Amino acid sequence: MSTAVSPAISQEHSARRGLPRYKVAVPLDVTVLRSGVPDRIPGRSLDISAGGAGLVLAGVIFPGESVGVQFSLPGVSGPVEARAVVRYQSQLRCGVEFLGLSEEQRALIRDWTKQEPNPPVAKPKVHGKAPTPAAPAVRHKAKGFRRPTRRLVVRIAPFLIAAALVGWWRWQKGWTEIEAQLSAQKAAVPLPRATLPASLMEQRLTHKVDPVYPDEARQKRLPGMVVLRAVIDTEGKVVKLEPVSGPEALAQSAMDAARWWRYEPYYVNGTPVEVETTLEVQFDAPSLTKE
Repeated sequence: MSTAVSPAISQEHSARRGLPRYKVAVPLDVTVLRSGVPDRIPGRSLDISAGGAGLVLAGVIFPGESVGVQFSLPGVSGPVEARAVVRYQSQLRCGVEFLGLSEEQRALIRDWTKQEPNPPVAKPKVHGKAPTPAAPAVRHKAKGFRRPTRRLVVRIAPFLIAAALVGWWRWQKGWTEIEAQLSAQKAAVPLPRATLPASLMEQRLTHKVDPVYPDEARQKRLPGMVVLRAVIDTEGKVVKLEPVSGPEALAQSAMDAARWWRYEPYYVNGTPVEVETTLEVQFDAPSLTKE
């Protein structure tokens, strides 16, 4: 195994926004396919455009993952469904770029963002008289009831608008409090961490996913091993990966596979702790002899 250390490959991708995004908070669902099983994660949007969206999710997705996004815009019939790729992720916030969005859906989002997110409440006309439909009862009673009904609508309309604004404010405040609590819990007390060799962690491995051999590496005939620096949480999940050595063309595939490895939790004095270690991902490509 080579001991040369290649430069670490950054997992953060800066999403270049070619379209302006508009602040809008609507509930949405993100579906990601992991190990052949669809995982549905609820959340809400922070901003949306015809090219992508900023999201807050009740779960973790990783940069580079392909996901499905479904949401509904206020005043628009039917949900918007799109394939997307995750461009960045930080805490519970992430950004996705839409892929394969139909021109009809793009036009729908563009047209919607040019309008007010909440359409104004229709107000009764002050000047002029609207045609009165024929009343099934006596006509002289309908004439007397027309004006009080309009006045009633004018009076209660501000209360309805105020109630809607209060409800929206409480919904936004609830999300803000949840995000603040989660951030405070993560930043309050740093978790104790142990440093263990790869040989010891290999004995605690309970689930392993083999890496996919990239076509680029297959063409260059690049078998070998990729060494990754990893952090494993108290539940045995891999939460952080960084390439240390090995062919650069194999590094991303190695991280995509190692992210799903699972280990027995490591305990210190009866308490589970995080573990910092190295993982060795071996690429044995039998297909190298097959052209």
